[in-house]
Amino acid sequence: MTSTPWRGFASDNYAGIHPEILEAITAANAGHQVAYGDDDVTAALSVAMKGHFGDSAEVFPVFNGTGANVVALQAMTQRWEAVVCATSAHVNVDEGGAPEKGAGLKLWTIPTADGKLTPELIDTQAWGFGEVHRAQPSVVTITQSTELGTLYSVDEVRAITDHAHGLGMTVHLDGARISNAAAALGVPFRAFTTDAGVDVVSFGGTKNGAMIGEAVVVLNPEAAPGVDFLRKSSMQLASKMRFVSAQLLALVSGDLWLRNASHANAMAQALEQRVRAIPGVTVVRPTQANAVFAILPAAVTERLQQRFRFYTWDQVTGEVRWMCSWDTTPQDVDDFATAIAEELSAS
Repeated sequence: MTSTPWRGFASDNYAGIHPEILEAITAANAGHQVAYGDDDVTAALSVAMKGHFGDSAEVFPVFNGTGANVVALQAMTQRWEAVVCATSAHVNVDEGGAPEKGAGLKLWTIPTADGKLTPELIDTQAWGFGEVHRAQPSVVTITQSTELGTLYSVDEVRAITDHAHGLGMTVHLDGARISNAAAALGVPFRAFTTDAGVDVVSFGGTKNGAMIGEAVVVLNPEAAPGVDFLRKSSMQLASKMRFVSAQLLALVSGDLWLRNASHANAMAQALEQRVRAIPGVTVVRPTQANAVFAILPAAVTERLQQRFRFYTWDQVTGEVRWMCSWDTTPQDVDDFATAIAEELSAS
């Protein structure tokens, strides 16, 4: 069965698999390899990731982003400890309670205007140390790029890690769109992770052209003991891991990660420029990576969603989110902007 191709701006998860990644999966299919990660492809991925994150980095491929986050945060906490995060964080609003159900974690959430934490905001929940009645704040998790499409600068990440470490806490970075962040900042991965003091990273591949492929990357082994055991008990250990590793290796062994992310970011910039010129569209957040946030009249949104898939971000304000992907084309942007203008004119 073949599906009818169509284009949308709902999520970079909607995009297909990059051809170079499909080729890597096919190449990994030759002959036999040892199961559960003791294969040549996963070994090559380990070397490649060390090249990006430093010699101390250890990579643990998993099936999906939720699994990466749950395994990482579970490894970083004791049963009585809690995770501090932004209210908008994916671990809080988009993982179906998996951190709570799967890892038994308490999430201390903090409202933010732009999806970003600061040392001052962290202090609103990082308190009560030694108080038996309060789940003990142990980990700070930040997202790069954030769920609101914003970016942490290298200095901002360093300020958070310095502050968290000073409180005896560790730092996890949810990198579902880590490639988009690195491309937008113009820096290597390690600049805002290893070199900035981050302890553990969830490395995203699916949103950047992979089929099924994310990873827990441990930068500070003391911060996340037992990741290998927790990956298994959390049902995230692939038997034929070489096929997951092959996808990530295709991304990071060369510049595919950068090409894909840079293109998605550029398409978002182009979309923002087009829609800003359309009367009736209000762009409400800076477009720093591959997401555009805007406000439209509700009736226009409903009609437009019949033509292009995208999500309403805030039902109250009418804010919507438009995501660009590695395979978004200039023609896609032009067609979508034209449709927006047409629906607004018809309202």
